Amino acid sequence: MQENFPPCDFQPLSQNGGPRYQEGREAACACEVPSVHKTISSGILLTSFAYFLFSLQDASVKWLVVALPVWQILFVRSVTIFSLCLAVGGRPLLQDARRSPVLKPLLLRNLLLLAAWLCYYTAARDLGLAELTTLYYASPVVMTILSVPILGEKVPGYRWLAVVVGFVGVVIACGIAAKGITLSLPVYLALQAAVFWAVATVLLRKTALHERTQVQMTISSGFFILFTALAMPFVWQPVSAMDLLLMSGTGLIAGLGQFAMFEGMRRAPVSVLAPFEYTSLVWAFALGYLIWSDVPGSNVFAGAALIVSAGMIIIARERLGGRFRLRA
Repeated sequence: MQENFPPCDFQPLSQNGGPRYQEGREAACACEVPSVHKTISSGILLTSFAYFLFSLQDASVKWLVVALPVWQILFVRSVTIFSLCLAVGGRPLLQDARRSPVLKPLLLRNLLLLAAWLCYYTAARDLGLAELTTLYYASPVVMTILSVPILGEKVPGYRWLAVVVGFVGVVIACGIAAKGITLSLPVYLALQAAVFWAVATVLLRKTALHERTQVQMTISSGFFILFTALAMPFVWQPVSAMDLLLMSGTGLIAGLGQFAMFEGMRRAPVSVLAPFEYTSLVWAFALGYLIWSDVPGSNVFAGAALIVSAGMIIIARERLGGRFRLRA
């Protein structure tokens, strides 16, 4: 079965931004099965690591949002990421970002991400953590569905199975299977956040193949600075040195998570990576126990087992598929 892998030719990614990734087609086009398999494995590892970092970010935001506005936290977080990118890439990075061919798609993606954050935290005021988490984790299902018409990916049955198994694990872990859920405005907002995030992730896969990760991070954080700066005169609150350090640390964690996510999306199809987003729920429960002494129930461990199984389905099938293609 033919897979939709990232292109193997690293041509210049921008006509205006100068030569990039010009190592030559011969070196980049080592498209034998072991090379492709290694690429997908690294994509899975990077994406899983990114979701771990995003879980740390969420725990930090949960700590901060008790006393500070979300807009302020996002602003400091974005300034931190932008500053890190600028420190590493300098002025040439800004020039590449300004001339980037993915500037407009990333504008759309960051508007979707901002809308997802606003919907998610608005819904969080009225929904419990279990309901909120379950609804939000509909996004991997939406990602897999959208990867077909938008990215042209061919999604085999085992990937659909992994997505469904992971979502069932989320439902069990959050206790929704026993309690049920009622349709309401907060429920709609949480679902809308999931859709926004899914579309933004699919767009990330599309842009990741046409621009360097560092340039994309610079553009994304720059847009977020502009978006959130508009609200700063109305919501900014004085902060202690500790809170400022924590917000900056959140930005550092988010920046590392973005880098891992962007690189992971360059290496593997969305339908392969989507089920691994569920792993962040396991990290969320673990961090909740370590930081707030939240003790998970038996349903959490049962759900976590299904979530891990979803990832194992993908890993096992990709490894076996690679061996079969190599023998053939």
